[in-house]
Amino acid sequence: MAERSGTSPGTRQGGGFETLHAADLVSQVGERLVQAIVEGRLAPGQRLVEAELARQMGISRAPLREAARRLEQRGLLVAHPRRGFFVRELSLDEVDDLYGVRIMVESYAGRLAARHAGRKGLDELARRIAELRRLARAGKEAALVEADLEFHRSICVLSGNRRLLRLFDDMAIDVRMVIAMIDHLYDDPMVIAETHTPLLEALEGGDQAVIADAFEYHIGVAWREVRRFLAERPPSGSARDPGPPPVMPPFPRQD
Repeated sequence: MAERSGTSPGTRQGGGFETLHAADLVSQVGERLVQAIVEGRLAPGQRLVEAELARQMGISRAPLREAARRLEQRGLLVAHPRRGFFVRELSLDEVDDLYGVRIMVESYAGRLAARHAGRKGLDELARRIAELRRLARAGKEAALVEADLEFHRSICVLSGNRRLLRLFDDMAIDVRMVIAMIDHLYDDPMVIAETHTPLLEALEGGDQAVIADAFEYHIGVAWREVRRFLAERPPSGSARDPGPPPVMPPFPRQD
C-alpha cells in the first residue's frame, strides 16, 4: 500500500505530537503586541524586552522577533541595530501632516457619503456609534480604538470613491496609533463615543457646508489634543522611566 505523502493541517503525527503552525503563532504574537501598543501597555518609544515578553507568553524568541519584524513593516515598531525593537513615536511634523490630510480626505468623503449612503448607510453608522458606546461602557480600550477607526473608514466606503478609501487605508496605521493616543487623554471613554454623534447628525442633514464644518471640528479637536500631548511628552532618549514590560498572558499549551 502506498505511503501517504502528507498530512492535513492540525493532525497528529505518529509520535503523538500536534502539528504546530509557526505562521499562525507569529500572527497571534503580533496581535498581542498590537493590542499592548493600542492599550498603552507598550508606550511610544519603549523598547521590547524580547526575553521577558517571550517568557511571559511561553514561547521562544524566534516567533516574537518575526512578529516584531512584521510590525516594523506596518510602521508600528522601529528597529535599531544592536538595540532591538522600539514602539514607534510620532513626531509633531508627522502628526501635522497626518491630520492635514485626514481633514481633506474625510471631509470630502463625508460630503460624498451624504449623497450616496441612503438610509441603510446612515443606519449602519448609527449602529457603529452604538457599538462605540457599548465598548466604552465595557472599558474595552483596544476594541474601542478599532471600532473608532472602522467608523471613519465606513464613511469613506459610503462615499463610493475608491481612491478616497485607499488614501484612508494608507493612513490606517498612523491613524490607529493616534486614536489610541487620544483615547488615553480622556478619563471617560464614553466621551470618545459621543463625539461621533454630531458627524452622523451632519450627514443626516445633508448640508454640505455643515458636513465639512463637522468633520473639520471633530478631527481638529483631536489634532489639537495630540499636539498638546506630544509637546508635553519628554523627548526621546531623555531620562524618563519607560516602566516595566507589559504583562503578556501565556499561550495555551498544545496538549
